[in-house]
Amino acid sequence: MKIRYRAVLVVMFFAVGLCPALGAPGERNKLPIQIKSNELLTDNATMTATFIGKVSARQGDITIYSDKLVIHYSANDKDVDKVEAFGSVRIVQENRYGESDHAVYSSKTGKITLDGNPKVVQGRDVITGTLITYFVDEQKSVVTSGPGQRVNATIHPKDKEKNAGEKP
Repeated sequence: MKIRYRAVLVVMFFAVGLCPALGAPGERNKLPIQIKSNELLTDNATMTATFIGKVSARQGDITIYSDKLVIHYSANDKDVDKVEAFGSVRIVQENRYGESDHAVYSSKTGKITLDGNPKVVQGRDVITGTLITYFVDEQKSVVTSGPGQRVNATIHPKDKEKNAGEKP
């Protein structure tokens, strides 16, 4: 049970870093987003902005790298509705990172999904599956596997010797 709980925590702590709503309330949303790419295509008809080629998007201490990043805006208030990252997706924050072929953040549902060989790593701990989903508002995650596959978690015990001199 402890291993299962810790595996969920690995995913949860990683996803907390991905979502601005879970940091200091509203703080990350106030920070500028810096996006770099080889090309930018905007389409007012489809209400999208598409960044292509060696994309890096940084807000605060979180950086997303991908081959392509598509921002979908809502028709009503022109706010960001959904962000999709395609190809060689890496999401990095401190000692946590996730990688997959595709990632989606939906602001309406408060859900982050990693699919296409998703993997989440924190320190030496690793979890993989077919689909990694994090529900922001509920602060819960689900890692699923496909047919003939299994969820795989590698959890390393904390080094008690290393922390021997520290106070609890």
